[in-house]
Amino acid sequence: MQLFGKPRLLILGCGDIGMRLLPYLTRRYRVFAVTRQTDRCVELRAVGAIPIVADLDRAASLAPLARLASTIVHLAPPQSDGMHDRRTRNLAALLPAHATLVYLSTTGVYGDCGGAQIDETHPVNPHNARAQRRVDAEQVLRSWARRSHSRLSILRVPGIYAANRLPLDRLRKGTPALIAEDDVYTNHIHADDLVRIVMRALQRGASNRVYHAVDDSEMKMGEYFDAVAQAFQLPPPPRLPREHLRETVSPMLWSFMSESRRLSNTRIKSELAVRLRYPLVQDALSREPADTQS
Repeated sequence: MQLFGKPRLLILGCGDIGMRLLPYLTRRYRVFAVTRQTDRCVELRAVGAIPIVADLDRAASLAPLARLASTIVHLAPPQSDGMHDRRTRNLAALLPAHATLVYLSTTGVYGDCGGAQIDETHPVNPHNARAQRRVDAEQVLRSWARRSHSRLSILRVPGIYAANRLPLDRLRKGTPALIAEDDVYTNHIHADDLVRIVMRALQRGASNRVYHAVDDSEMKMGEYFDAVAQAFQLPPPPRLPREHLRETVSPMLWSFMSESRRLSNTRIKSELAVRLRYPLVQDALSREPADTQS
């Protein structure tokens, strides 16, 4: 599907990552960006996208998207309730055949792996409804891709960080972390590296293939907070044992503190030829503090 010499691309979910992606996408594609908010249309036009006002929660509003583009970037998260991703189900009902789609999922689909190192062949085992909705979205899109002879790349994404996505408020509030012996391994990716991975998946992703969009870091959660605190000259978080910490943090934060895994990123390097700008969290922290103080 082409117009004025450029192939069309549909992007759903223009938050921080979507806005970082758009300058790269508009160089190669005529980009149609879906938004629920009419007041964002000016912002999207300013970066070269054609805004379409539609709502993934209202299937009837999606009719203009049918057969609009054969390349799709799906960044929209599921709704906040239920075990199924109704938004992705609404979208899949009108996706074209012989398309290319990149979907941003989450590494939370694996649940707790006890700190083990795993690759993309590890079975999913979601421990909460939020992760189950992502598993549902993956399954729905896999079925669509097989049925429609389309090329689907699923990027399982961990904690995204950047100058504007650091836990500075948490550190300033003194929110505690786990003591070292109870701490969990977490995984990370810089927002700009995630953009590069999405672009590579569009170009080189294999059909119905999962990729870990993670960097080379092997950090425990408390080590990450300590590194950010040191970079910004903030006090490190206090540490508490697991049984005490659970009583002081929100259920959502506790769910992140209850899962430990280390994800291999060999596949994005060997198959997508990704070269990370920030292989380690420390690489970014050494460059970004001045930009984050404002």
